[in-house]
Amino acid sequence: MPRLTDARKELRRAQITEAAVRCFGRNGLERTSIADITAESGLSTGSIYAHYQNKADLVQAAAREVLARRAEVLGQYAAGDTPPDPEELLARLIADIDLVDARVGVQTWGEATTDPAIRDIVVDMTDGMRALLHDCVTAWLVKVERHEPAEARERATPMAHRILALYLAELLHAALQSPTEETAS
Repeated sequence: MPRLTDARKELRRAQITEAAVRCFGRNGLERTSIADITAESGLSTGSIYAHYQNKADLVQAAAREVLARRAEVLGQYAAGDTPPDPEELLARLIADIDLVDARVGVQTWGEATTDPAIRDIVVDMTDGMRALLHDCVTAWLVKVERHEPAEARERATPMAHRILALYLAELLHAALQSPTEETAS
């Protein structure tokens, strides 16, 4: 059998992780089996285990994937020529909430209370999101509001905390919507 290149291995891992995220979002972390992920991905069980040691490894990868998507969007906002003001930033983040990602994210937070490896991922990614939000608000204060950089960094700290708190509340709200509420929204 031909060996997979590194690029192909990464594509395969991404395929498996995306299938796991869909399954976790639909069935929950506890009720999703490797067989579910195998069926969703279209790959063999052996292929799944060639890339991930076990379901816990897949949960960690799914958590990283979901949280990394938010971090990527925030990085794009901070790098823009005219960063959005805090209200617009929050509105954009809320508008971009993916219900599957929200469900997986909330389930991951729950797992983080008892699983140290997942807790580390959630803490790192949340700290990273807070830092990116801080960068976005700082950039807005400097580029749009014309504050001095040092003052902007200081003023941005409490604003970034509030934006993150409101965003996380909206993620929780989205995750708790029933399928009927999803289609009505």
